Amino acid sequence: MPVSSAYRPSRRHAELGDAFYDIVEPARFPRHILRFRNRRWAARVGLEALSDAEWIAHFARFEPLPGSFERPLALRYHGHQFRHYNPHLGDGRGFLFAQLHDPVDGRLLDLGTKGSGQTPWSRGADGRLTLKGGVREVLATAMLEAQGVETSKSFSLIETGESLFRHDEPSPTRASVLVRLSHSHIRIGTFQRFAFLRDEASLARLLDHSIRTYLPECWREDEGARAAAFLAEVCRRVARMGAQWIAAGFVHGVLNTDNINITGESFDYGPWRWLPHYDPGFTAAYFDEGGLYAFGRQAQALLWNLCRLAECLLPFAAKEELEPALMEFEAELNRALPREVCRRLGLAPAGPEADAALAEALFAFLHDSRAPFEQVFFDWQGGMLSAGRAARSPAAAHYAGAAFAPLREALAAHAPSPALRLDHPYFARPAPVTLRIEEVEAIWAPIAARDDWSALYATLDAIAEMADATGTIPASGGTAPTAAAASG
Repeated sequence: MPVSSAYRPSRRHAELGDAFYDIVEPARFPRHILRFRNRRWAARVGLEALSDAEWIAHFARFEPLPGSFERPLALRYHGHQFRHYNPHLGDGRGFLFAQLHDPVDGRLLDLGTKGSGQTPWSRGADGRLTLKGGVREVLATAMLEAQGVETSKSFSLIETGESLFRHDEPSPTRASVLVRLSHSHIRIGTFQRFAFLRDEASLARLLDHSIRTYLPECWREDEGARAAAFLAEVCRRVARMGAQWIAAGFVHGVLNTDNINITGESFDYGPWRWLPHYDPGFTAAYFDEGGLYAFGRQAQALLWNLCRLAECLLPFAAKEELEPALMEFEAELNRALPREVCRRLGLAPAGPEADAALAEALFAFLHDSRAPFEQVFFDWQGGMLSAGRAARSPAAAHYAGAAFAPLREALAAHAPSPALRLDHPYFARPAPVTLRIEEVEAIWAPIAARDDWSALYATLDAIAEMADATGTIPASGGTAPTAAAASG
């Protein structure tokens, strides 16, 4: 197998033992049509030299990557789903395929799947992923990464030639298998499982593994202090993620405890949406009838989930040791949000008070004006340096009235970021790249009707241009497969 010197495989999760996972066999698919490969991340982890046939062998047939797991691991966990505890969860249509180390920062990376077949946790389901679901996850992760959100990365998407029946899609519909790259698949629900089973030995093993592997700065010799430090760091990371979602106008849709991991990295995208305009009550999932996970309630949902993690740690630390981390969550999110607003606007921080005033003025304006959410960030990139651009914007009328005055004043108090690139071709556009629901449906429609993927690849290239312009990701190549690769 052709790998570069950057390839650094690992089998770290296997060290936990078989109480934490089930060894499973991947599904056998009738066809393998490569629809997306993440060349930039493949190059980063040393897998860029794989041919399309080799790529399909590893990421559709799941032939082992050298030095990692010989057979895939379906991970065990529980979780609260819309605040109802479910002890029958686990990897029901995915598994941990391989682990490797990021050669840039040394952190452990997981290659996990979605749609790779049935496992002991499938609960009678077919273990498959619709092609539309795979396309939506590719889009979501690309956009979030470009916006600077800590997120999993879609690594591979391969159409599998099967027909699926789903109640929420016109059926039969096409099938796919997705591979995602992320920094951890250890969830709050992973801890909940052992707490539910009253298996304190495994719970302690999981805590120590999590700290040594992912959060070594939290190690303390005293067990209570160790658990408290771990909770505080997870809370800090999850607060940062929540602030990034708010600044991006993103609604995850399903903030169950099995969808929140310990590294504070957004993952597992189902009914996600981006706001067309600021609306705290905006809900992504059609089945979230009460708006439990609405845009304006995401921070509350994250804190509720973190409280469930704290409950799992009570065998190791007193309630009084754990409470400070939870009490600090809101303050940490409120500190992180102004930083994220400045970053997204291409502005240098001007101090906690000025940054907080900017964020407050921005969201007050967005709420009162109902101006297009992403358009405002695009128009005012670099603050007052973009006043001329903003005056030519499709949203210019929103900036002409008295309602904009507090935000204008707050923008004027901030200098542009030294890395600002207003001369980038992206900022010559009249409008930014967005992924509103009607745009996503327009990308999918030609794929479904005539197998035309051009709109998807054009959108991904436009997102990459945005990322290059704002400095979140350097530009690198195209996003379409190297050929219409197929096998089987």
